Order: sequence, then structure tokens, then C-alpha cells
Amino acid sequence: MPVMLKECLDALQIKPDGIYLDLTFGGGGHSQAILSKLTTGKLLAFDQDPDAKANAIALDDKRLEFVHSNFRYFNKYLRMYNVQKVDGILADLGVSSHQIDAPERGFSTRFDADLDMRMDKKGKLTAAMILNEYPEEQLVQMFSHYAEIRNARTLARTIHIVRDNEPINTTKQLKEIILPLANRGKENQYLARVYQALRIEVNDEMAALRDMLAQTADVLAPGGRLVVMSYHSLEDRLVKYYINTGNFTGEAMKDFYGNLLRPLSPVVRKPITASSEEVEINKRARSAKLRIAEK
Repeated sequence: MPVMLKECLDALQIKPDGIYLDLTFGGGGHSQAILSKLTTGKLLAFDQDPDAKANAIALDDKRLEFVHSNFRYFNKYLRMYNVQKVDGILADLGVSSHQIDAPERGFSTRFDADLDMRMDKKGKLTAAMILNEYPEEQLVQMFSHYAEIRNARTLARTIHIVRDNEPINTTKQLKEIILPLANRGKENQYLARVYQALRIEVNDEMAALRDMLAQTADVLAPGGRLVVMSYHSLEDRLVKYYINTGNFTGEAMKDFYGNLLRPLSPVVRKPITASSEEVEINKRARSAKLRIAEK
């Protein structure tokens, strides 16, 4: 079950004859729910993961058009499908459970596997390449910026020392390196942060998110909704800035009359979070933040 499914659907205000985008198809949970509310409407779903394509084919719904692409290019594909405006855009920025549960993808700390972490298997950069080839200072910046790891310099130095003796290619090796650097009792959180930084770097996630958000206002019809769910502060900050100010600096720009220059208006002042009941059932919901904007 996708995180905050009902909240996402309510936020979209789905019209039965509307055109909607699911920019993060994944296992297809959100798309299935959107399709259940459409009659003559249409849903275009995007995902760069080959597993997602198989999930879309399995849905076998003529109202669904699946596009095998990173969401940063969605506007280009809308032109190809002759879609000018859409009534709603949904993006769930979390790693889907089917990716985490596939050991060979290297996304989870639970399995010993190759350090891959590519969302798009055609991508050239892997987590192993980063760990073995990035200069030490670049590793420091990555761990500091993408995971806010306080001892990022110690972590980068340790990785550099180990890889001089043997390449770091598996999750088991990585865990053996980094667990001694974690505070006692906080090992899992530390591992998760390291993995987050690597995944963001492998998939160029922050740049892709900026590219995606910057295109949303142009394709939304008047009254159309942008609904974005993020799972860490870096993503949420970009989403908040774009919705509130129309840019990624967070600085409000005003016209001569003092009106805010922003293409979208926030629907909620604070992000929506999952209920305690949902968090109890699904731990992934704990860090989810849902923001909504309207054209």
C-alpha cells in the first residue's frame, strides 16, 4: 500500500474525465487508485525503472499510458503524446518497496549484494564506482550535503584507506566499514543516511527533482493540483521553496504592487504527515511529508 494514499487522492481532486500524471509509477499503487476514479479520463505514468514497466503492462488498462523515462523529461513526452495541459500531477519521491526488496538492486542494507543503486539500469554510475573512484574530498561533500553526516570527513577517510587495499563492491563490505563509525544504538540510522547519500548521487536525484518541479506550472491547467510526497529534508526543502516562491532559493519575489511572483499557490501551509495508525503499519510513512499546490 502506498504511503498516505487517501491523502494523495484527496489532494489531486480527481475529475473522472481529467488528465493526470503519476511521475513515480513504481509498483503502480497510486496509478491503480487514480484509474479507479477515472471514466473517460487519462493517466500518463512515468518511471525509469524497468521493473515499473512490467508492473504497468500487468495493469492492462487502455486509459494508462506508461512512459519509460526519468520524470525530469516528462514535459518533452507530453508534447509527443499531444497533451498540452493536465489536471493533476503526483510525485512520490520515495524508493518503492519493490526496489528495496530486490536484493540485486543494492538499495537495502538488509541483503548482501553488489553496490548498484541505479534506478535506471542503463545508467553508467553505480554506488561501487562512487566509493572506489571519487576523490576523498568529493566523498566528504556528498555525505555532508546529501545525508548531513557529522563525521563525513572520518567516513570518507576510512573509505579511502580501505579501498587502497581492496575495492568496495558489496553491501556487506560497506557495512563492515561504516558501522564502527556510527554512534551506539544509532547504527541503522547511520547506515540509512550513507545509503541515502549514495542513492541520491548515483541517480542525480536533486537535479532531477529541480528539473521536474520547474516544468509543473507550465503544464497544469488552471485549478490543477501538484501533489508531492518527500522523505528527507533536502527534497522537502526544494518542494517547499518551489511551491511557496516559484524558485529554489526560497526568496519571495514580488511585482511592483507587492504581489508574490509565483506560478502556483500552496494549498496547505504545513506539510501533511501520516497518521500514527499508518506509521504503526508502515514505518516508511514516518518521514513522509506531503505538500500540495494549485495553479
